[in-house]
Amino acid sequence: MNFNAAQQEAIRFLNGPCLTLAGPGSGKTTVLTHRIRHLIEYGKVKPSEILVVTFTRAAAGEMKQRYLKLMGEERTTVTFGTFHSVFFTILKYAYHYQAENVIREGQKEALIRRLIYKHHIAYEDEKDCIRQLCSEISEIKNGNLSLQHYYSKNCAEESFRQLYTDYENFLHRERLIDFDDMLVYTYELFSKRKDILARWQQKFRYILIDEFQDINGMQYAVVRMLAQPENNLFVVGDEDQSIYGFRQANPEIMLNFFRDYPEAKKYCWM
Repeated sequence: MNFNAAQQEAIRFLNGPCLTLAGPGSGKTTVLTHRIRHLIEYGKVKPSEILVVTFTRAAAGEMKQRYLKLMGEERTTVTFGTFHSVFFTILKYAYHYQAENVIREGQKEALIRRLIYKHHIAYEDEKDCIRQLCSEISEIKNGNLSLQHYYSKNCAEESFRQLYTDYENFLHRERLIDFDDMLVYTYELFSKRKDILARWQQKFRYILIDEFQDINGMQYAVVRMLAQPENNLFVVGDEDQSIYGFRQANPEIMLNFFRDYPEAKKYCWM
C-alpha cells in the first residue's frame, strides 16, 4: 500500500498521545499494523509492551492476523483484544475470576424476569421490558451514575432502584459479574490499588485504540489511568461513524481529546 504523507507520519509517530481521524475504508487497520511494526523495529519497543484494543472479537482477531501476516510470524506477544477481554484479564489476575464467574445472557434475562414479577413492574411486552431494563442497568454502570439520582425511563423510580439493588445483590452473593462489571471493577481496582495499576502501566506502555469514536466514559477513564504516566496513547476514529450508542458510546470524548491531552499530535486522512 502506498501511504500518503499523513499516514506515513502516523506510522512513524513514537511517543506521547496522538489522535488520528480517518474515514471508513481509508486504510486505518493497515496504518495501525504498520505502526506496531515501526514501534518494534525502529522504536525498539518490546512487543509485549504493546496493547491494541478494538470493540469486537472479530475486529481484534482480524487485526492480529493482518499484523502476523505483515511480520511473517505465526504468533506474537503483542496483546490484541476488546475492552472487555483486556479488562477481564486484569480482573482474573486480581480476583481470580474465571469464565464461570460471568453471568450468561440467558441467566441474566431470567433473573430480570423474576425481579419484574417480584416488584410488580408493569409492561406491554415482556422481552422488550427486560431488554430496556438491562440497558438501563448498563447505562448506570458505564456512566458511573448514582442509583439514587437515576430516574428510570421504563418504570417507577423506586421499583427500578429495588430491582437494581436485588440484581446487584444476586451477583455479589453468587460471585458473578456481568460485562459492564468488567469495566466498573477494573476502574475501582485501579483507583484503589495503585500498586496493581503501576504493574499494568509498566506492562502496557503503548496503547493503540481503533474505532475510538465508539468509546464510552468508563472505558476511557480506565484507559487514561492505564496510559499514565507516559501517555503513549494512539487513537484512531471517525466522529461520523459512531455505532455503539446503545453501549453509552460518547463521540464527545474524541472531540475533547485535546482538552485532556493538549500536547497531542493530530493526523487526518479520508
